[in-house]
Parts: sequence; C-alpha cells; structure tokens
Amino acid sequence: MPEERSLEGKTLLLVDGSSYLYRAYHAMPDLRGPEGGPTGALYGMINMLRRMRKEVTAEYSACVFDAKGKTFRDDWYPEYKANRPSMPEDLARQIEPIHVAVRALGWPLLMIDRVEADDVIGTLCTEAEKLGMNVVVSTGDKDLAQLVSNRVTLVNTMTNETLDREGVVAKFGVPPERIIDYLSLIGDTVDNVPGVEKCGPKTAVKWLTQYESLDGIVGHASEIKGAVGENLRRALDFLPMARKLVTVERHCDLTGHIVSIEESLPSLPESREELREVFTRHGFKTWLREVEIADAVEGPETDVPPALSVDHERHYETVQTWEQLDAWLDRINAAELTSFDTETTSLDPMIAQIVGLSLSVEAGRAAYVPLAHRGPDAPVQLPRDEVLAKLKPWLESAEHKKVGQHLKYDEQVLANYGIEMRGVEHDTLLESYVLESHRTHDMDSLALRHLGVKTIKYEEVAGKGAQQIGFDEVALDKAAEYAAEDADITLRLHQALYPQIAAEKSLDHVYREIEVPTSRVLRKMERTGVLIDAEKLRQQSSEIATRLIELEGKAYELAGGEFNLGSPKQIGQIFFEKLELPVIKKTPSGAPSTDEEVLQKLAEDYPLPKILLEHRGLSKLKSTYTDKLPRMVNPHTGRVHTNYAQAVAVTGRLASNDPNLQNIPVRTGEGRRIREAFIAPLGHKLVSADYSQIELRIMAHISGDQSLLRAFSQGEDIHRATASEIFSVTPLEVSSDQRRVAKVINFGLIYGMSAFGLASNLGITRDAAKIYIDRYFARYPGVARYMDETRLSAKAKGYVETVFGRRLWLPEINGGNGPRRQAAERAAINAPMQGTAADLIKLSMIAVQNWIEGSKIGTRMIMQVHDELILEVPDAELSEVRKRLPELMCGVAALKVPLVAEVGAGLNWEEAH
Repeated sequence: MPEERSLEGKTLLLVDGSSYLYRAYHAMPDLRGPEGGPTGALYGMINMLRRMRKEVTAEYSACVFDAKGKTFRDDWYPEYKANRPSMPEDLARQIEPIHVAVRALGWPLLMIDRVEADDVIGTLCTEAEKLGMNVVVSTGDKDLAQLVSNRVTLVNTMTNETLDREGVVAKFGVPPERIIDYLSLIGDTVDNVPGVEKCGPKTAVKWLTQYESLDGIVGHASEIKGAVGENLRRALDFLPMARKLVTVERHCDLTGHIVSIEESLPSLPESREELREVFTRHGFKTWLREVEIADAVEGPETDVPPALSVDHERHYETVQTWEQLDAWLDRINAAELTSFDTETTSLDPMIAQIVGLSLSVEAGRAAYVPLAHRGPDAPVQLPRDEVLAKLKPWLESAEHKKVGQHLKYDEQVLANYGIEMRGVEHDTLLESYVLESHRTHDMDSLALRHLGVKTIKYEEVAGKGAQQIGFDEVALDKAAEYAAEDADITLRLHQALYPQIAAEKSLDHVYREIEVPTSRVLRKMERTGVLIDAEKLRQQSSEIATRLIELEGKAYELAGGEFNLGSPKQIGQIFFEKLELPVIKKTPSGAPSTDEEVLQKLAEDYPLPKILLEHRGLSKLKSTYTDKLPRMVNPHTGRVHTNYAQAVAVTGRLASNDPNLQNIPVRTGEGRRIREAFIAPLGHKLVSADYSQIELRIMAHISGDQSLLRAFSQGEDIHRATASEIFSVTPLEVSSDQRRVAKVINFGLIYGMSAFGLASNLGITRDAAKIYIDRYFARYPGVARYMDETRLSAKAKGYVETVFGRRLWLPEINGGNGPRRQAAERAAINAPMQGTAADLIKLSMIAVQNWIEGSKIGTRMIMQVHDELILEVPDAELSEVRKRLPELMCGVAALKVPLVAEVGAGLNWEEAH
C-alpha cells in the first residue's frame, strides 16, 4: 500500500467478521424472517456492528471475512483445518445477507481469496502502526492476541473483554510476543494444528517462563523429564511447521483490494435506504421503525450518519437537598407518566430495605435520591422515612401514572413501609413479554436489543461473587449513575415497546386487560402468603428419611454390595455389567444411559430400577419440600411467600419459585401428604377451584370439531365419548380399559404425541397405536384439520395465537435441526390450548380479586397452581364463596363449549382439592 500521512493518533477499528459469524449463529435463537429464512446470525452481526460503532470512536474501519476455498496454509500443510465441519446450512444461507447488511451499516468489507481474515487484520495492524495509528480489533479469536502492542488492543463484544498488553499476560500467562510460541506448544484443535501432546496452557506457560521462548524450550528438550518431556521430543520435527501455521501473516499483498487505509477504509455513514430494505426483508420491525422515525424527523439522508437508536444526552441528578426533591416532586406531579425504580438491600421483596429511589419523566433526564447508603464515606442524604412520607401521596395516587421494569417487586418493597402503590400504568417487563415471549426480558438485554444501548451492569458497580458488596455500600457517584440510568432506560424502553403493542388490538388487550392487572393480583397473593404446618412437615421429613434408609438397604441387597445411589457411573456398571440389564438408550458419549426415562422402562421388569426411582423421588421431595419449606417461613408473617414469575413461560403460564408450589407431586401418597401441611388458619377453610378438562374444551372451541362440541355441550364424559367413537361401541358399552386408552389419546394428541409415543405409553405395538390415531382423526376431522392448518400457519408466521390474541413464538419451527423442529411443531399444536388456559386462569384471578375487593369480604386468594385457584376463606363466607367462584371463573369468556370449574373446601389444601 502507498505511504499515508497525517494519520497519527487516528483510530482504525477492525472487526473479525469470520470470528463473529459462528458466535452470533450459536448465541442467537433460531430467528426466522417473514419468508421463513434463518436470521439469527444476521441479527447478531448487525447488533454487534452497531454496538461497536457506538462504543469505539474510529475514523477508519473494516469488517474482514474469510473467503471461500483454500488458503496458502493449505499448501504448507494439507491437513490444515481438515477436521473442521462444514458450515451449517442455516448459517451459509445468511452469509450474503450479512455482507449486504455490513455495507449498508457503513463498514468497508474485505474478503480476499487464499488469505484468511486473521492475516488481513494482521497486515492492516502492521500498516496502521507504522502510520502512528491506534488499532482496535474486535474478535473472539485467541490467535490474534499475538498482534497486541502499545497501539493494538483486542475487544470481545460477546464477553466484554478487553486485551491490552497487561490483559494478554493476565489471560494467557505470557506477553503478546510469546503467544506464537504458546500456541505452537498447545496446538489448535479447531484448525487441526497438533501441538505437543498433553502440553496444556499451564505447562506451556511454565516452559516459556523457564526457557523464555520456543527456541529455548527446543534447545533444552533433552532436559525435560517425564511423559510430557517424551511428547515434546516426539514433536520436535513438527514444531517449526506448527509455529508457521499459527503465526499471523503481517505482510499480505492487499493490492487490488485496498489503495490505502486513508482512501479505502474511512468509516462511512449508514445508508438508511439500504437498511430499510434489509430490515423489511428480514422482519426486523423495531429497527425498521427507527429508520422510519429517523426519516420523519431528519428528512432525506445527508452525509451525516443517522442514529438508528437515538442515544440521548444524559442529564442525571443526585438529589441530596429538600429543594432538589421538591423540584422533582413538581415534575412528577405534572408529568403524564413517570418512570420509577427502587434500589434495595435484597432480591427478596419481603425483607428488602430501600437504599434509594430513581425517577425519570423524559428521555435522557433522570434523578437518583439516595436514602440509606452507609459506610465510612456515607454521603449526605435526606432521611428515608421523611422522603417516603413526602412521596407517599404521589406513590398512592391512581391519577399519577407510573412505568417501571418489573414494578411488582417495587410495589412489594414499598409495602414494607406501609405504602400501597397505585397508578401502575405500564411495565416494560410485561411489554417485552407480550411482544416477544421467547426472548429474554431483563432491562440490560432489552436496552441492547431495542435501544442499541449497553447499560451499566449491577456487577460493574457492586462487584461479583464473594467480593460483591451491597448496594448501600456502593460509592454514591457510581450508584447514582447506575440507578438514574435504570429509570431513564425504562422510560425509553416503554417509548420503544408500547407503540408496537398499541398498534395491534389483540396484543394491547393481552397486555392491558390480562398481564398488567394480573401483576397487581400476584403482588397481593405473594404478600399474603400461605400458612403451613411446619411441625407436620418435619415429621414427614423424618418418616421419609427412615424410608430412604430402607430403600438403600434393599438396593444394596439387589446390587450385591453398597454403591452410590446418586452416581450414574456406578449405577451403569451395576445395571449393564454386573446385572446385564438391557441397554435402552445411550448418552451422547456412547455410554448406556441411566436417566429417568430409562429407569421407568427398566422398572417395568426389574426391581432395582424401581427402587432407585422411588429413592430419587423421595430424596427430591425431602430436600425440596419437607426439609426446605419450614425454613422458608417468614418470621414476621409466619407464612411462606412464593414468587410468581409472570414473564418466563412462552405459553403465558405463571411460574412459582422460592418455593415452587406448582411442582408438588400429587400422584404419590407422600406428595399429597405435603399438601396436607398447607393449612387454613383458625376459623377459616381453604377453598380450591379448578377448571375441569380445560385444554380439551379449548381444543373443541379452537378446532370447531362437531363431535367434540356436541360431547361437551351435552355434558358427556369426554373420554367415554372418545372411546365410543374409536371402538365403535355405545357409551354404555365402553370398558374401563377402553376409556383409559381414549384418555391417553385425548391428552396425548393435544401434546403432539406420535404413534411411537402412544404405543410406548399404552404398551402396545406402533401399528396398533397408528390404528387408534387414524380412527380418532376419522371421528374428529375438525381436530385433524386444526392440527394441519396450525402447523402451516406456525411455519409461515413463526408463532401461534391463543383465543385472546397472545402470541406464542416458536423460533425453531423452521429450524435446520430435525428433533428441535419436530418439537416446535408439537408445541404449535398444544401452545394455543395451554396459552388460552393460562389466559383464562389469569382472567379468573382478576375477576375473583375484583369481586373480593368490591364485596369488602375477608376472603383472600393465596395460591395459583396451573388451572387451580386456592383461597383462604372465613367460615362465615364459605357458602357465598363456593357459590360465586365457579360463576366468576366460568364467566370470564364465552367459548363454544361451557366452562366448568369444580370447587372443594377443607382444613388443608389436600382436603380442599
């Protein structure tokens, strides 16, 4: 390249596109565009390139890719990269769109035949250093650590790692100039470059420290003892070639590709028009909307790169005086919507104490009010109780609208101070969940995905692991920026997310009429908690412990000696070597499997697997419930308080955790006994209300199958009716075994069960199972039609919908992986039913809670488990609650078949169920 001048101090940003291709492909879910093509790697690459532009100010840049075909290294060593698998088809299909997107984003793209991306990057680094430039290389490839110098730095956007000279030494144990020697010794399995056998990083560092270089090690090879010394001596002939292969070429001929860095690699503005085409074609709606907003605001494109995600200038204030607080109180009282957040001492809202509050009413402007920072350098702070008292009227005002990220938590924390938060209008966690149920919904991920903003992570201000400090110990300047950013970003996320929801009536209904009010109900349920009989659980725990000892003894007797009942390896040896039991399936490594499915199958014929299954079940029951629940009783309330995660399951179902009250097994006597420990207080009963056969009723409604509709409308036993259809007998002639078969088919098919699965479940041949399924579909053609149409629709859209319009995304419905694609197709069949059931129970919770509050009665809703609600009811209100509950639950929606809710009452949960 010709000599260049006047580039002293300028920055060249180089992206190792080939390194990031695979990482983006594996890191992202199997996203699909409007036409069904894969888009995950493309999305990841665009995100990474936009992020690099925001984080690194560079006058010059390039994105470098490997070209197809062999390179000069293949001439040296024909086995080079010989073991590397071919590129996955779904990634190969995205290469050309990625190249188009790279250019549209304003990045010069380099791809040179017979030259690897590493060598192009190495050559550009060398040329840039000669010109006095600084170079930032964005890569995940360890080989490029050899390029690091006083002017060359590596960054890894996937891990937020930055490597300068000191960073290379800290990570690898050797300086950049020894990386080539280091790599020669350890080899590179990905590129099929053998090193010294059994020489790992520690040994390589040890040798290089002792002998200074690879040449020094080779010169003293005869002195190195042990097996690794023998391995070194056997590798001496190949080591020169290994060093040659791992050395990045710094003097490639780039003629015909680059005139000069100055002329060929300037950082270019983004082409809004080209990006619009990319985003439209591949279904990136949020980015497309941002382009359209930029067009509307800025008009035609100019030479200035448009900001697709406008990064507002930040004005963050730390409120430490009453005058400042009063000014912010005026702002939030006058605002249409205020973003609110708390910083606390614990993730458990029942015990968390407020450390500070943050507020924002406009993008880019926010305040942090420190209230309880402590330590020797504790800042000047306003008194917490007085500040909360001053804010209480606003916090409890329904007229003053609030938005937050997971506000249910903040509401619980405020309740610790006697504040009943009202006016919760929006929650960005729920907005994201309604829009993209299959994605992550934490604020950091949302900010990066929708705003292109890398937020401050909690670990960055409080530390990690054992060294992590409480937020009340974080220095105020760091705490204030972190907390104010939370409020600011939350407001901006709402401004980005909610318009997408509001634009579609069905999504707006799910968000406003189901998710937001459900959050309020959950907060009340969590706050109330449930009373348990801790002594009963301790007694059960003792009994289970005795039973476990008995089972261990029986297992030892059957195995012919003691062994670790929790060791798959030892179990495998006993099963398949000592007892010669049949191998049902193997693990990926080729060893016989001893997982739950295998034990279930073997337990049908052999006693030891049956004992191990019982032992596993009881052990889990003991550790998860009978031992743990008594320790989880809140000392202030005397109750157990679970947390209902609202934005976890793709189907819309709630997830109970800490403790998980939804997974208590009910098919075993021991599991049902645990429910007996969930008790009503004196003068009360527990009432359980459970939807009957809800998913089958939803199947009838969605499919419109006339036979199913008729059976439910006439109040028939649906399993007996199905058996009657399949076996061509009258309902009165159906045997108990025929009804059992029909029940398995009814529930199995709505979960996408195949003939193989049905055969396994019923213990019949696959041909017999296929006959049953064929008869079922012949008698219920509406169900068959629904399943076929749903599969096609899911493949075309990438999602299915509930009756109420909730979108259930299926990222792998068009994926290249066969088993995952088949699982997604099965999910497509069931998800509308499971999702609609989830919507119905949420609507029921809302209706029941509204009735309780409107009637001003003492009844309280305390648990939700799948399709069941559990209430704590004063004896005087029992009759009215038993009458009203089924009316409320069955009145939340009008389906083509009647909804049925069964109600029971008792002194404990098991008795009520």
